[in-house]
Amino acid sequence: MPVPTDEIYERYLQKAITEINDLGHAIADAAGEGDFPVVGSGHPLADVMLLKYGPQAAEAQEGVAFYGRAGQAVLKSLQRLHVDPMAVYGTNCVKFARQKLEQARVMVTREIHIVQPKLVVVMGEDTLRFVNELEFPLADPIEWRVGEVQRFTPTIDALVVPDIDASLDEQPLKTEFWNAFKALGPWWAELPPY
Repeated sequence: MPVPTDEIYERYLQKAITEINDLGHAIADAAGEGDFPVVGSGHPLADVMLLKYGPQAAEAQEGVAFYGRAGQAVLKSLQRLHVDPMAVYGTNCVKFARQKLEQARVMVTREIHIVQPKLVVVMGEDTLRFVNELEFPLADPIEWRVGEVQRFTPTIDALVVPDIDASLDEQPLKTEFWNAFKALGPWWAELPPY
């Protein structure tokens, strides 16, 4: 007897929740006593993964990626684009201060494998460089083509936008971020329903 689709999805979701929690523990263990680890936030099987380079003070204090100003700005942008925030997962390349980049790459690769997004929003040039150094299976290099959806892997697209953290204080930078980020709207609208 075939297993209903909802039941299969629930099994994948439970597996992803367990794996994200395990990754969170690994991040905390790697950070040790001296650093404040920052874990990803959002749906563990999100269609959209937001990826920025490093945590800001509010994120480090709370231990959650996209906590604070960047998270509020992204949430407002998602609402304007009619993108379901429950279908989004946000994380940082570097999970804590003094983290070695090699370790960070292993953790982000693991995170992408768990979440299995259909689109990664690459925020800023440092993040772009980081993603291109992942050596992710079957990945094409992502180019600095701001606001354009590109192929990342056979199953994952990428959208390059300016660094959200650097875009919050000056209107021209906010506008530049928005002009790039709004490409998410048409991409989302074309996503087939479940």
